[in-house]
Amino acid sequence: MRLLQSLQSYDEALFLWFLKRRSYQLLVTASRWISRSGDGGWYILLGCWLWWVDGARGEWFLTAGIATFALERPLYFLLKNSLKRGRPQTRLAGFRSHIVPSDEFSFPSGHTSAAFATAILLAWFYPVVSPAVFLWAVLVGLSRIFLGVHYPADIAAGALMGSLCALATLGWMGG
Repeated sequence: MRLLQSLQSYDEALFLWFLKRRSYQLLVTASRWISRSGDGGWYILLGCWLWWVDGARGEWFLTAGIATFALERPLYFLLKNSLKRGRPQTRLAGFRSHIVPSDEFSFPSGHTSAAFATAILLAWFYPVVSPAVFLWAVLVGLSRIFLGVHYPADIAAGALMGSLCALATLGWMGG
């Protein structure tokens, strides 16, 4: 229990450090757009578009995406609803997030998990985009901190979970 309290204190201190950056307001504005790019509907559109423009490889990407999210989403909901870690605005006196989160709990970050799962799949099927998609996934995670809805550990856990789910799917599909 004491270890968890220490980790929580460290996570809160790191969170507050992020929020004290000199260009914080500019980061909040950019973070709104970056965070929206990690909303669920875009993944469906991306998969369908790749199937349409790239035939069989796009279809495999879409299939891998569906399988990955069939694994990732239940795991995400299980962790989030069993661990029930409060979001920063419920734990830090006087703090308000810049957006209204879609649910009550913060661990792990679903946006970050989905972004990293998608980045792994895109990098596997379309290696040329690897640097760009991993940068995008990192920015999605950071945006969730700057918007005040996640702690850094939520982001790290989401990145790990999404990556592992995508890699497990690729392994299962023989990739």
